[in-house]
Amino acid sequence: MPLHGKIVLITGASAGIGAATALAFAAEGAKLLLAARRPDKLAEVAAQARERGAQAVHSIDLDVRNYRAVHEAIDGLPAEWAEIEILVNNAGLSRGLDKLYAGKVEDWDEMIDTNVKGLLYVSRAVVPGMVARGRGHIVNMGSTAGEISYPNGAVYCGSKAAERAINDGLREDLLGTPVRVTSIDPGMVETDFSLVRFHGDEERAAKVYKGLIPLKPEDIADTIVWAASRPAHVNIARVSITSIHQANSLLFHREG
Repeated sequence: MPLHGKIVLITGASAGIGAATALAFAAEGAKLLLAARRPDKLAEVAAQARERGAQAVHSIDLDVRNYRAVHEAIDGLPAEWAEIEILVNNAGLSRGLDKLYAGKVEDWDEMIDTNVKGLLYVSRAVVPGMVARGRGHIVNMGSTAGEISYPNGAVYCGSKAAERAINDGLREDLLGTPVRVTSIDPGMVETDFSLVRFHGDEERAAKVYKGLIPLKPEDIADTIVWAASRPAHVNIARVSITSIHQANSLLFHREG
């Protein structure tokens, strides 16, 4: 399907996979709705997207954890932006790497509120319009962590297992409509993910990628655009993608 001129909403678009996805859709001539909590970073991505070829860009300062803010943002879109055709539920994060019985409740709340409830809030605000118009595609950001839990990451893994179930359930609920649903499940991707997980500890974050080749945000963005550009009758249910140095969320190969 041609993506030129299609309205694409991307959450968590200020950095990492979200920013790379914005630029990948921009190169296809899409119209971009970019949402994130950091308006300064979002403005930089918007400028790059225009340079890359986006037909138009509209930015939204949005925390997906806030149900009322999400609905007000979607309901308040200008008429020319209201008919969202592709939703990329990318906003998400991990906090902490602790044994479950020693974890911080505030870390749990942030992960669940963003990764699970935020995905639900945005989907609830956007998908009814897709159904009413008879067209649309929801791309949810999963993880290999949703398939196999790893030590000290139970809550993050649980949030991505929930994404997997929600993604599949939404596709079932939309059966009989032309609206498509896809989960993109990456392994390790070198972004600010680990820096956020370790609350800004750069040294600890750098060790996560030491001795191996991780995926790049652009790898995931390419996959998202590929899934969205399949013929209208084709639904890519799930894509699991890792680098050559990763087998799953537990097994890695590190040089040296």
